[in-house]
Amino acid sequence: MTALEHPDHKTQPRSRRSRVRAALHALSAVLIVSGVLLLADAGLTIFWQEPLSALYNRIQQGELSGQLEGDLKGALAPTAVERRALATLPEADARVAFAARALDRKIKPGQPIGRIVIPRIGLSKVIVEGTTTDVLPKGPGHYPATPLPGAPGTVAIAGHRTTYGAPFRDVDDLDPGDRIEMRMPYGSVVYRVERLRIVPPSATYVTARRSYDRLVLTACHPLYSAAKRIVVFARKVDASASQSLY
Repeated sequence: MTALEHPDHKTQPRSRRSRVRAALHALSAVLIVSGVLLLADAGLTIFWQEPLSALYNRIQQGELSGQLEGDLKGALAPTAVERRALATLPEADARVAFAARALDRKIKPGQPIGRIVIPRIGLSKVIVEGTTTDVLPKGPGHYPATPLPGAPGTVAIAGHRTTYGAPFRDVDDLDPGDRIEMRMPYGSVVYRVERLRIVPPSATYVTARRSYDRLVLTACHPLYSAAKRIVVFARKVDASASQSLY
């Protein structure tokens, strides 16, 4: 048998070709599955929201809700001195305003401070203090430079529209008169939508104080873009103090 006729010279090339074909088939399968997953992710983001960040937000919201109803609730409750001062205030609005200012002095960035409920769009989310990139993924964020709900002035809340639970995705569906309730440790503050506006990101005037107490919600606009901002303006119509204030 000559060297050319040795079996290894015939089987080895075929074996290498088989391994190459198998590797190419495996790579093709991985690429196909990856493509399908990417398309699915894109489709979910367009028609619903980004799924991975939504899962993260759901976990964070669960933890924040537990904190708000657990130890943090006691830590944010009025002190004995504050309770005595509250007892002298005859009206619910005054008690809520006093308690809001007292809480404002205690809260820290990233802390849960209350819950926003908008029946019209099926929204119920824990609000956190702050609007930085490490805070907003947890939930709608309260602008620290603005008062808390119930205190005099313009309350401002920011939220995502396509990622991290997309809490403000459907705010463009709100109509004048729609109810927005801010459930805080010290009570409930109700606002009614007045109007919606599309403004540039530089329009910081939207959080300016007016002659009446109001709430503004801000989010990127349009969907999948940060080119502009959509702003919901709502006027305060009612406030009721929590029993924990007494």
